[in-house]
Amino acid sequence: MRVIIIAAGRGRRLMPTTADTPKCYAEIHGRRMLDWGLRAFAGAGVTDICFIGGYQMEKVQRDYPQFTFRHNRDWENNNILLSLMHAEDLMDDGFVCCYSDILFTSDVVRRVLDHPADIALSVDTRWLDRYVHRTQHPPDDAEKVTVLNGSVTRVHRGIEPKAAYGEYTGIAKFTSAGAAKLRGHFHRAREKFAGKPFREAAVFEKAYLIHLFQDMIESGVKMAHADTPGQYMEVDTQQDFELARQFWKGE
Repeated sequence: MRVIIIAAGRGRRLMPTTADTPKCYAEIHGRRMLDWGLRAFAGAGVTDICFIGGYQMEKVQRDYPQFTFRHNRDWENNNILLSLMHAEDLMDDGFVCCYSDILFTSDVVRRVLDHPADIALSVDTRWLDRYVHRTQHPPDDAEKVTVLNGSVTRVHRGIEPKAAYGEYTGIAKFTSAGAAKLRGHFHRAREKFAGKPFREAAVFEKAYLIHLFQDMIESGVKMAHADTPGQYMEVDTQQDFELARQFWKGE
């Protein structure tokens, strides 16, 4: 199965680390975040990588010529959802999508790949443990989920932390059928909302991926959750970067 890494943005909250390099180049224990991700995917048997780049993309093209690349040239004016869809032509056979500013293990990947559902979101059930020291990225900013009978019922930052089942890690699996549902819903939403507000986004072009996920859920699309009790960290701020250097163990 192919991995699609969404990595077009600059990561301004990780300045000055991202002053002149892509966010995924931030080093934890001598290894770039991108390399930690590649290690985790390879450990789960996944080596076909598509990288959706924007800011400083030429450096990634130079350093990782084995990747398939898609260029989000308008990365400053759009967001994660539109960025992902730059690789729409590579989705037919199913794929795993992944944020570029996260650390995770092979076990997290395997749990998603092994789930039988057409769409499975990776969910960290021990997510609050990581927020003890995250004053710059509080629980209110987490992409939280609620679940019922094995399905995700809501994915939203506005979920009260005490009501959340876990946090979406940014890793999701789509089979061929799941990818078709994602693409179909995206095109219907874009046709209706292009240039207009879409859920919490000021305009559709600025929507996050979870905005489309929630729209799909409300329209009846089933999304499963593949749970991981930790083995995951997000590196969104300079504080997160220091916490990862202190606590990330990898594998």
